[in-house]
Amino acid sequence: MKLIKSILTGTLLTVAAIAGTAYASSLTQHGIAMHGDLKYGPDFPHFDYVNPNAPKGGKVIQSTIGTFDSFNPFIVKGNTAPGLGLMYDSLLARANDEPFSLYGLIAESLEVAQDRSWVIFNLRPEARFNDGSPITPDDIIYTFKLLREQGAPGYRAYYADISSIEAIDEDSVKFTFSNSNNKELALIVGEASILPKHYWQKREFQKPSLDIPLGSGPYTIEKFEPGRSITFRRNEDYWAENLPVNIGRHNYDQIQYDVYLDGTVALEAFKAGEFDFTQENSSKRWATSYTGPGFKSGKIIKTELPHQNPTGMQAFVMNTRRPLFTDSTIRQALGMAFDFEWTNKNLFYNAYTRTHSFFSNSEMAATALPTPAELEILEPIRDQVPPEVFTKVYRAPTTDGNGKIRRQLRQALRMLKAAGWTLKQGKLINTTSGKQFKFELLMFQPSMERVAAPFLRNLERMGIEVSIRMVDVSQYINRLRSTDFDMVVYSFPQSNSPGNEQRDFWSSAAADSPGSRNLIGIKNPAVDHLVEKLIQASSREQLVLTSRALDRVLQWNHYVIPQFHISSYRIAYRNIFGMPEQRPAYSLGFDTWWIRPETLASKDSATD
Repeated sequence: MKLIKSILTGTLLTVAAIAGTAYASSLTQHGIAMHGDLKYGPDFPHFDYVNPNAPKGGKVIQSTIGTFDSFNPFIVKGNTAPGLGLMYDSLLARANDEPFSLYGLIAESLEVAQDRSWVIFNLRPEARFNDGSPITPDDIIYTFKLLREQGAPGYRAYYADISSIEAIDEDSVKFTFSNSNNKELALIVGEASILPKHYWQKREFQKPSLDIPLGSGPYTIEKFEPGRSITFRRNEDYWAENLPVNIGRHNYDQIQYDVYLDGTVALEAFKAGEFDFTQENSSKRWATSYTGPGFKSGKIIKTELPHQNPTGMQAFVMNTRRPLFTDSTIRQALGMAFDFEWTNKNLFYNAYTRTHSFFSNSEMAATALPTPAELEILEPIRDQVPPEVFTKVYRAPTTDGNGKIRRQLRQALRMLKAAGWTLKQGKLINTTSGKQFKFELLMFQPSMERVAAPFLRNLERMGIEVSIRMVDVSQYINRLRSTDFDMVVYSFPQSNSPGNEQRDFWSSAAADSPGSRNLIGIKNPAVDHLVEKLIQASSREQLVLTSRALDRVLQWNHYVIPQFHISSYRIAYRNIFGMPEQRPAYSLGFDTWWIRPETLASKDSATD
């Protein structure tokens, strides 16, 4: 690091005198782990889950559902094109076989205060944007200023604890944090896509545009047809191709995404050989439609690959900004009308597991009574949370799957009656206003309508009138951004190291921020307290305990009606790919695959 060398040689004695104490308490390192030690040492040649000799070449075509009209993924406006992450590099790169560890990319090394109150990134002199211009501290500073001031609202919450960013010298930039307990912040600033100041300062950042942006990553946009397809080409002059974090990755010469408006149509196109790889999210299609000559001949491979990723929460989400959904008793009662067991058996071929936790499929899920250590975390908010948080393990309502849930619906009606509603002539009526209980379920995926239909029928049996409003993707996104909905189907994804993003999911501040992911509209001091405590967790153990505490409070407030999850990737692909022997535990690793050279000349239809 240039600063340290200068201090040692005495050329910056004044700086040394001022900053000597702080720098003496820091650690210079090649990477950083959220908790614990790094798996890979300073001289590691490549990640274990890659083939360092993977051949480069060929074109891979994938599908995407929904249109696009913007190449700016950093703002709330517009429908963003798929694959744009291929264009950008970050200061650090994630290892997908560790829960949350990052290694040098744009930054050659980093210097971290022992209390993580600040971090210095030492940039590689060879780091370049794809127009050949160097990546400088000025670009780093500009990026974070731009994202926090003009980017999507989530960035402001994500980077709220950054108090200052300054260039130390021509190759080093320092972040200082206002909250030294925010241990994750040193990592998450390292994951941000770095933007070129000389490109964006001449343009209107908040306006969606199809102008091809400048990045520093392994791919650039080669061509596109608005709303139809986009093709990326591997940059043969990519400055970071031979770095350890990139060896064995980015092996396709071209990556193309073709746009489809419907998953069923996309599947038929896949079987006809129109594209090469697909991930399936419909259990019905997976069970019944992945058949045909291509599968029988072995030209198409269908498989499920287990993963160790948290699956988060997919649910019917109620907008608590609406008076209908402000009462948790009402929200709980509505949840009794969703018969998952019947739905799983009759619609999903028993492919799914019921979701009970916001951190499902992980050690962060609250699946047992709180331990003494967890009770210590919960005790300060005892008077602000439902008593069940301390005494019961939350489980979403269950049935025997035969479709006969009269007892469950009667219980729901008793709860609704206690909340001021009564059943009259087949309609659920508010005892004060005399109005019927009715709301709208906003959707954009026709395939989800069959999932919602049995749920809505059960609600109708309780006298609740529900209408489905099916809209296109653009309208759906805009209505979510403006919280203009009663109920939607939505997913809250989670990582193995939850942290600052939880503010955007659940915090009171995010509830009033258009474009945030707090669609529920949660304004709960107990939730705010736990979110901040989670961000400040000093160890993996504390992170897990606080996540469980937060999980319980979210569960017992009945903010959502949990749906289901699956802990594997359902994928199908043309038999043209090679892949490493070892898979990453926390990623599919498609960027480590390659097209086998012997198949390049005969990349014909999978149905021939």
